[in-house]
Amino acid sequence: MNSKLLATGFSLMCFFSMSAEKYTIQSPDNRLSVTVSTSTNTTYQVDFDGKRILDPSPISMTFDNGASIGRNMKVKDMIKDSSDKIIKPVIRQKSASIRDNYNSMKLLSDGYNIEFRVYDDGLAYRFHTDFPDSLKVLSEEATFCFPADFDAFFPEERTMLSAQQPVFKPMKLSEIATDKFCSTPILLKADDKVRVFISESDLESYPGMFLRKQGKHELAGKYAAVSLEDYRTDDRQIFPTKRADYIAKVNGTRNFPWRAMIVTDNDANLITNQLIYKLAPESKGDFSWVKPGKIAWDWYNALVLTGVDFKCGVNNDTYKYYIDFASRNNIEYVVIDDGWSEAWDVTKTIPEINIPELVAYGKKKNVDLILWVSWAPFREKIDEAFDKFNEWGVKGIKMDFMNRDDQEMVDFYYEVARKAADHKMLVDFHGAYKPTGWIHTFPNVLTSEGVAGLENHKWGSFVTPKHNVTLPFTRMVAGPMDYTPGAMKNLHEKDHQINFNLPASVGTRCHQLGMYVVYESPLQMLADTPTAYEKEPECMQFLSQVPVVWDETKVISAAVGEHIIVARRNGDTWYLGGMAGEKGGSFEIPLDFIKGNKTMTSWEDGVNVDLNAEDFAVRTKKVKAGDKISISMYDGGGFAAIIK
Repeated sequence: MNSKLLATGFSLMCFFSMSAEKYTIQSPDNRLSVTVSTSTNTTYQVDFDGKRILDPSPISMTFDNGASIGRNMKVKDMIKDSSDKIIKPVIRQKSASIRDNYNSMKLLSDGYNIEFRVYDDGLAYRFHTDFPDSLKVLSEEATFCFPADFDAFFPEERTMLSAQQPVFKPMKLSEIATDKFCSTPILLKADDKVRVFISESDLESYPGMFLRKQGKHELAGKYAAVSLEDYRTDDRQIFPTKRADYIAKVNGTRNFPWRAMIVTDNDANLITNQLIYKLAPESKGDFSWVKPGKIAWDWYNALVLTGVDFKCGVNNDTYKYYIDFASRNNIEYVVIDDGWSEAWDVTKTIPEINIPELVAYGKKKNVDLILWVSWAPFREKIDEAFDKFNEWGVKGIKMDFMNRDDQEMVDFYYEVARKAADHKMLVDFHGAYKPTGWIHTFPNVLTSEGVAGLENHKWGSFVTPKHNVTLPFTRMVAGPMDYTPGAMKNLHEKDHQINFNLPASVGTRCHQLGMYVVYESPLQMLADTPTAYEKEPECMQFLSQVPVVWDETKVISAAVGEHIIVARRNGDTWYLGGMAGEKGGSFEIPLDFIKGNKTMTSWEDGVNVDLNAEDFAVRTKKVKAGDKISISMYDGGGFAAIIK
């Protein structure tokens, strides 16, 4: 399954020996097949419905003890197994139950094994080593050799010191230059129907996987080396200045991350796929205290309030106003973002802020507080800070600016998640790499960024409706996504203007409302200012009701980069969300998922939305099981509805 990268840096061609031993495993429904060949190189190939999806692709790991596992592999034993169980997730990101059904194959060799799991909707492999001592990983080869010039949604990166907020650029594999690389996840189209999604799960004490172009139709893993020296800036950052010649220092006995590939024959299945979640380790301990919810956010709107009798800014009067707003609208949390603490000491507030006073005020209003922290100052006083935040009564942290995923930083994520859980605190990672199953292992890590979201409108116009309807099929498949929706100032793409303190989104008002059903984030932001929402009571009628966790998800219609319509159930109530890309259209929604007679309240693009992106209409009608409703979404438009 593995092959060693040439020391010169030239990529190794994908091949397998005709004399190789072959081992095959199929999905429970027999549609997906993986064939593993062992000889000089261990390779695996993937077929779906008899069509080649991945040519034999070598994989290997090389260590400083001289071992190069996967090379010249001698299989001592093969163990096949199967599993079919129901997972009841602590946090219902998509559904109240998850079927975990797969066939597995483990190939055992001297000192290591390679395990494959094949599901009906994807596959994964990982290495396990049983070496006696700790050692250094010099390199890992995770190669993806595609049989043809697939279309890719390429999330290009310029550096691995990245907040991983890419635009997913549509291009042929052959159009990607060999000096280019991307973060993961990445999505590819094998043909008009078949989709291939690549990411990773259970990334613990190991660097994250990027992918570099190799050969005409090949991608190969790329990993940040261990940081040896770093530089501390005045702006609360620490950057590596010297890297080692190895990518990780690890215990000799351990599992390595899952290299995961989702394979499906339609776009809609990407939305409901939970492979990354299923591969991650199950949480340990009691997480019944975790409370998902909506959160009023201050930074996007620059704390600009109108019609108040105090000076708005980072002060208690302003945050009490946010708390009052949250309380009136069933919003569980308020986040206090950058500026509340001393720069390098998160246990000390600025004079204008009194956290215990704000916590006490919020408790009277049933609103809890979450504090933003920059990772570097927080790391310097992590234990003292968690204790202090507990003493204050704060319920969580929003940690920001990590902007890397080398082993040291990944270790810090896990340290934060564990210590936050010990203190019964929530976590929202910003400036973050993509999720790798955190919410399964640490249900208190409710969401994370790693996405080019709404805040980018403060300085650019590249977050477009097309981008927004690409995200559910790419970044969101990896896990909860803190896009931070909710803009009440909306402009069409052709009219968009940049204003840092008074930003406007690209797309219609209902495009924003639809996000609250389409986008999954168990800690979901309301990004605009309270006074903007107070001028939009009809929008707040929806936003105050829409939940953040779901018992059931059904995809009505979906096409990556074009449109998406989703129905989600919470309790007995159904919610519909729709978003259109560059081109809108009319869609028919069969209400075969509801029971009995219901009332549907919908928020739809208005008759004059072509002239003003903020135009919308609220409509109410009686519906029943089996009805079909027609909706229209304008270019860059959207739709939202509540059926109860």
